[in-house]
Amino acid sequence: MTVDGRTLPLPAPFFVIATQNPIEQEGTFPLPEAQLDRFLLRIRLGYPSREEEIEILARFQLNDPLGDLVAVAAPAEILALQQARREITVSDAVRHYIADIVRAIREDRTVKFGASPRGALGLMRAGQAYAALQARQYVRPDDIQVLCLPVLGHRLVLHEEERFRGLTVDRVLARLVEQIPVPVA
Repeated sequence: MTVDGRTLPLPAPFFVIATQNPIEQEGTFPLPEAQLDRFLLRIRLGYPSREEEIEILARFQLNDPLGDLVAVAAPAEILALQQARREITVSDAVRHYIADIVRAIREDRTVKFGASPRGALGLMRAGQAYAALQARQYVRPDDIQVLCLPVLGHRLVLHEEERFRGLTVDRVLARLVEQIPVPVA
């Protein structure tokens, strides 16, 4: 972290989780694209289902379960998982696929600002983590497809006229991913 031109070391592991409520933005300001690019994923939660909401009501009726939260992993375990992610194989074909997706985004006429190299790295690393969660030692092209929107969606800016026409980043990404040839083993 850098403050007033001085770099300060942070403990490892270190990560930031941020929330955004699009309804209550008074007094807050959207992050610039360069800062958004530093977040690996954007995940939209939406509203809970009726059953989930009933469960929430039951859990919070008598006490606050958030006060009873306990750590599920020690910092050393997180660091070991991060190291294990590095060992997940990303084939040349999948790396080319990631590069093709990111380049197609940058070259698309509807996109004002595309994903940076940090976005491509994020897509590869998220693919490795996703493969590990699936108990696989390799990344598949469909892992990359699943992760395109959460990893790249917040990194794109469409031209204003496209947004005014109702075009969304979600639709642009879906179209581009559909157009790019998927590597076959």
